[in-house]
Amino acid sequence: MGLGGISIWQLLILLAIIVMVFGTSRLRNVGSDLGSAIKGFRNSMRKDEAESDSGAGNNASQEESDSDKPAT
Repeated sequence: MGLGGISIWQLLILLAIIVMVFGTSRLRNVGSDLGSAIKGFRNSMRKDEAESDSGAGNNASQEESDSDKPAT
């Protein structure tokens, strides 16, 4: 038994049918497109985290400067 009742032979037959239908070059293009999409997503997530970290630091320093002002 494999994944969820699917044996390794059924997976190999399914893979062979997919390769025959789409061809290896199209599958290679899909794989590279998927990889570049994941890479772009990771980069944007890192960029957003860096911006939010720098934004949080600015807010903390602004709150400190507001507390230094005398209450009116």
